Amino acid sequence: MLADLLRTAARLFSFPGAQHLQNIHPLLVHFPIALLFATALIYWLGFLARRESWQWSGLWTLVLGALGAVVAAATGLYAAPGVMLAPSVKTALLAYHKWTMMAVAILSVALALWAIAARPMPERGRGAFLALLLLVAALVAKGADYGGRMVYDYNAGGYACGQPIEFSQ
Repeated sequence: MLADLLRTAARLFSFPGAQHLQNIHPLLVHFPIALLFATALIYWLGFLARRESWQWSGLWTLVLGALGAVVAAATGLYAAPGVMLAPSVKTALLAYHKWTMMAVAILSVALALWAIAARPMPERGRGAFLALLLLVAALVAKGADYGGRMVYDYNAGGYACGQPIEFSQ
């Protein structure tokens, strides 16, 4: 039903490429990726330059990135059973992608709540907060790499070639 709605909306608004999507997950993942990388950069620059206004910007990107990560994770979990991937690819890539991005969603929400409580950035535990932002960025990079490999190496969610393609190193 969601796929039919997506295809209808794509035709209505003339986005022919979106008609071939199996689910909405690919449309949503890029926002939290960009926002969470920006969060780490902005908070670190704000800390180093001692600019509270930059720390406020970091708070907003963190909140938006965390919300986006939750939505992206939810749509990914919803889409995972129907994605056309060989069982070997699901074992070698999808499982790790799923757990890595769930960790990103949980950790980014926890950091957002911490930052909201201590607006704009925690005084106590500031070093841990900044280190955890770097961990989130590293986890986002690794999880996005798993997702990218599924899309570009194994045609996850596409119709460009026959499915499924078996996993290979």
